Amino acid sequence: METPADNDRKSGFSITRLIPLVILGAGLIAFFALGLNKYLTLDLLRENRDVLKIWVADNKPLAVLMFVGAYVVIASFSLPLGAVASIAGGFLFGSVLGALWIVIGATIGATILFLIAKTALGEPLRLRFAAQIHKMEEGFRENAFSYLLLLRLVPLFPFWLVNLAPAFLGVSVVTFVITTFLGIIPGSFVFASIGNGLNALFEAGEQPDLSLFALISRPDFYVPIVGLALLSLIPIVYRAFAKKKA
Repeated sequence: METPADNDRKSGFSITRLIPLVILGAGLIAFFALGLNKYLTLDLLRENRDVLKIWVADNKPLAVLMFVGAYVVIASFSLPLGAVASIAGGFLFGSVLGALWIVIGATIGATILFLIAKTALGEPLRLRFAAQIHKMEEGFRENAFSYLLLLRLVPLFPFWLVNLAPAFLGVSVVTFVITTFLGIIPGSFVFASIGNGLNALFEAGEQPDLSLFALISRPDFYVPIVGLALLSLIPIVYRAFAKKKA
């Protein structure tokens, strides 16, 4: 007698291929059910700094788990909350630890999307973004590790697209995880440093203007803001160099 698993194999479908999608869906439901999206604003961090810092200090493992889990959902769904979440990580955990939790959460989230592209939703996504993926095909064929690391360090393409394309171009999970983890460290540290700087200002009793123009005029933010500016210039410099070389 045939089992459901036998029928799945014959039809080319396997329930196990849906596991990453189920995990992702459950994470998204939990993210909004717990209201984590409401906590990712700079104004809320400023207004509730003391309460948040005390809670994080008293519940460090749970706080780290919740933050990393929230970042996993943000990265998996490419929600437009990455920058604020990264600043919040530095605000709550400091520059170094904040960057570490950001990198871990973003890497896990990116890997989940990568695995989904390899399994449950692979073909629809491949067809939908075929033109964009084709632009990266040559680079991955020549040296997948170096090219993917370059794409993480130099954001020539959107983060979500760099998560999908390797899945369709034969990149291994190990290569994807290593290059993602290493490549997003600089940007994560810069944003975490901005968050840590904000925390220091609030701790000193200051109520700074949270607009970008106001922040870049403060000496405490010179280093992270310069780092952010350099990160934004990298794609421009790279394209100019590549054009000149061609």
